[in-house]
Amino acid sequence: MSLIVQKYGGTSVGTVERIQAVAQRVMQTVQAGNSVVVVVSAMGKTTDGLVKLASEISSNPSRREMDMLLSTGEQVSIALLSMALQELGQPAISLTGAQVGIVTESIHSRARILRIETDRLERHLQKGEVVVVAGFQGITDSVDLEITTLGRGGSDTSAVALAAALRADACEIYTDVPGILTADPRLVPDAQLMDEITSDEMLELASLGAKVLHPRSVEIARNYGVILVVRSSWTDDPGTRVMSPLPQPRSLDGLEIAHPVDAVEFDTDQAKVALLRVPDRPGIAARLFGEIASQALDVDLIIQSIHEGNSNDIAFTVTRNSLNRAEAVAAAIAPALRYDPSPTSGEAEVMVERDMAKVSISGAGMIGRPGVAAQMFETLATAGVNIEMISTSEVQVSCAIRAEDCDRALTALCSAFEVTSSPVNQAQKSLAYADAPPVRGAALDRNQAQLAIRHVPDRPGMAARLFRLLADHNISVDMIIQSQRCRLVNSMVTRDIAFTVAKGDVDAAKAALEAAAPDLGCGEIVVNQAIAKVSIVGMGMVGRPGIAARMFEALAQEQINIQMIATSEIKISCVVPEEDGIRALQAVHAAFGLAGTERVEVPA
Repeated sequence: MSLIVQKYGGTSVGTVERIQAVAQRVMQTVQAGNSVVVVVSAMGKTTDGLVKLASEISSNPSRREMDMLLSTGEQVSIALLSMALQELGQPAISLTGAQVGIVTESIHSRARILRIETDRLERHLQKGEVVVVAGFQGITDSVDLEITTLGRGGSDTSAVALAAALRADACEIYTDVPGILTADPRLVPDAQLMDEITSDEMLELASLGAKVLHPRSVEIARNYGVILVVRSSWTDDPGTRVMSPLPQPRSLDGLEIAHPVDAVEFDTDQAKVALLRVPDRPGIAARLFGEIASQALDVDLIIQSIHEGNSNDIAFTVTRNSLNRAEAVAAAIAPALRYDPSPTSGEAEVMVERDMAKVSISGAGMIGRPGVAAQMFETLATAGVNIEMISTSEVQVSCAIRAEDCDRALTALCSAFEVTSSPVNQAQKSLAYADAPPVRGAALDRNQAQLAIRHVPDRPGMAARLFRLLADHNISVDMIIQSQRCRLVNSMVTRDIAFTVAKGDVDAAKAALEAAAPDLGCGEIVVNQAIAKVSIVGMGMVGRPGIAARMFEALAQEQINIQMIATSEIKISCVVPEEDGIRALQAVHAAFGLAGTERVEVPA
């Protein structure tokens, strides 16, 4: 007999008829010989209605009382679904998060799960009952037994956490789309259904705004090896399977607050090429990386800084034995990129550094935890290691440093994060995903704002101080780009650092940085809220030259200017003007042949 955890969202239980349909589906699962735990959200727009009621009482209600209020929505759903199952002759019992033993941190409105006490659950399952659990909620471990909620996507998180704690055979997430699609079908009408996706790819897409699964639920599935399937509530189609690697043995205590970093990786076979002062106009990145792709050169990190005047910088890393060819390509194309083609113009200068290394921290637990990147930067600063390039993704932060500093950096990072290090083996990674599509999906995030800190002193510890400041204000940072161009300000070498945050955090971030700027010795804080971030994700891009070039060319053909670029092994992200965001998403989706033949209809 298998144990299945099923989760149904608010749309799936939005009416009495839909609740009865869910009961029929649960019955079919039981009749197939399975034990079943069902996690449900509040009916339809119930949560929105409760939030509106609160706003009519108070303009700033306490988080505790909001948790008390919002947790009632799921109680309606679980009671009604249990009644519907009982009407079908299936024994069932409804349990709140507290009754089921979901113990959380004492943080209202966004608590993380510490552990799940499964004794009561297992007793009911042994009696042949379906256990219907209120998603999105838990209870503190304190003597006060405070009700808490898990924040956005909390029912997904509840379901996967229960599957991990019970060592369930699978966790099925039922939603209003047939599975995970190559893009948001509301924005890309020909988006197609994926049969499967890796948990790392799903983490990136979920964090980029793909709303089918919350990143926290994918993180738990990845950490504990939970088999995760996303299916439609309205059909019997198989949906999309999220594939996780075999997990390392891991305690269920501290379920959501375990080490955020799983590993420290390093690669000492790195060299850097930077083009300074290239024109800030559509097509520049496409021309450069198109030429590099034509030479079959595999590029690792790519960063493009914010513009300064009418120009910006592009830097990338390659293996050392590829450096001469990469430098030759960059030097050959540089004159064509200049506004003034004369050699003395001072534009489009090529800069090369041969002896570089890359150190990276990675882990699914980094998502939504302000301070992990800051801790990395602090650790490197304490070790006296200067950072020359920074590139970030949802599950990895990479820094390019001088090769001579690599051993010192590794020792410090492994100690700070209590993990072991391992070398990057690109050949093994390329072989492992040789049959995977180079790009699995594309995503658009329109909830980002860009901040730039001008004239940051170029010395160890500055990035650490800046991002620790933001972490202390509970501000999560997404893309981080350090410019390659240096400027002398008051006889001090400086660089610009740009990053993106959620639009809701931009005012707090700017205020914190402006208050600290005099002590830090930094210049102006520049904000741009009219941006969008378009990204492509795929394990198959490892070891395949030309993927970035194809993305940049797709944007160039639409005359869309790229304002920032950041990459990881499996993701390329470009910041573009907000007004061009949807067109950019559609262009890159088409460029990689992700379109399907059948249109996916999504309920409003």
